[in-house]
Amino acid sequence: MKVLKFGSASIATAEKIGHVATIATQERGNIIVLSSMRGTAEALAEISDYLYKKNQEGAIEIINRLQSHFQNLVSELFVNQDAKSQADQFIEDKFNHIRSFTKDLFTLFEERVVMAQGELISSELFYIYLKQKGLNVVLLPALDFMRTDKNSTPDPVYIKDKLSALLNASEGADIYITQGYICRNAYGEIDDLHRGGSDYTASLIGAAVSAEEIQIWADVDVMQNNDPRYVKDTTPVRQLNFDEAAELAYFGAKILHPTCISPAKLSNIPVRLKNMQKPEAPGTVISNAIEPHTIKAIAAKENITAIKIKSGRMLLAHGFLRRVFEVFENYQTSIDMLTTSEIGVSLTIDNDRNLQHILDDLKKYGTVSTDSNMVIISVVGDLNFEDAQLAAKILDAVKDISVRMVSYGGSKYNFSFLIQRKDKEKTLQILNDKLFN
Repeated sequence: MKVLKFGSASIATAEKIGHVATIATQERGNIIVLSSMRGTAEALAEISDYLYKKNQEGAIEIINRLQSHFQNLVSELFVNQDAKSQADQFIEDKFNHIRSFTKDLFTLFEERVVMAQGELISSELFYIYLKQKGLNVVLLPALDFMRTDKNSTPDPVYIKDKLSALLNASEGADIYITQGYICRNAYGEIDDLHRGGSDYTASLIGAAVSAEEIQIWADVDVMQNNDPRYVKDTTPVRQLNFDEAAELAYFGAKILHPTCISPAKLSNIPVRLKNMQKPEAPGTVISNAIEPHTIKAIAAKENITAIKIKSGRMLLAHGFLRRVFEVFENYQTSIDMLTTSEIGVSLTIDNDRNLQHILDDLKKYGTVSTDSNMVIISVVGDLNFEDAQLAAKILDAVKDISVRMVSYGGSKYNFSFLIQRKDKEKTLQILNDKLFN
């Protein structure tokens, strides 16, 4: 059994839904995870915003507009009259349900109910669409098995037990369909999985059913070894280790968030990134496998602020770094890179919302200076510390670039350095030429 997740852009139109159906039905017995259709989540959020502000007229206008969109989609999608009538009635019932929230005080719980309708609509329409093709399709309601605990963390035991029971009750189906992103919390209320929710759903389901593979389908090409917007002659990355993928995600690459694929990593299930436009292509496989001594990709993280704290009192001063870190902890600001010397500390942050408060507090411990509009460049791969050739190759490639900081050793998968924004494109191209070509 495989788990296939399709995002909002992949099911944005009737034509794309048909394309997804073709891909999803090539093999039987798999689980299909669907996001809401493109634009639906934004419209539902706008409806919720109007309802919070007690503007029923504004909410109803958006509701009517969104309903009209889905009615047009149904007319285009369904050729079978019975299926079309079923879909039309479903849309009518759903939007009457959403309208019911315009009559009373709007609460957080009701907002989550409204927001969940996007995934419920897309999955039901896809279910009816496949049924009209004569397939034995089963709809697995995510709200019946996907649950988080009191810490808002998914409950894997509950998920596995409930999902297994649902699958056993409908054994032998051609296709199983469920919703991404939505769940219930520990109190039985409708909730969601937050960041990257549909990817997270696919990974949790894959772990629960011990899937052969988890596939994440998107409208874009596979993971590239560099940013094609700035660099010529990029190439697809066909294999990544989970830790390499996590480093790339953290340092700016458009790839799955590490949290979303952690269940797959722990269960040793490969995650394959696939392109809707090139379904026959192998895509990018993320797994626990390692290609030793191999540089995989380069990522760039912009809008970085570098902070330097210089202090004669730091020399052999016990607790100095702890006090510095506490300043950032107090303002809930993460540190990306860190270097130290006997008289100073240099570090970087990517969130400058509380920068002035942070600088004011740091001035208690020394002289503080900043550099803004910086960029972190990260070279990611299996960069074994014992292989001096790889580190030397990276440093030699940027010998003509003004490097502000270097970070190497915190992870065997990442070699990072800080540069000025004006040198970003030049640096990415040089690294691409020197390391890959």
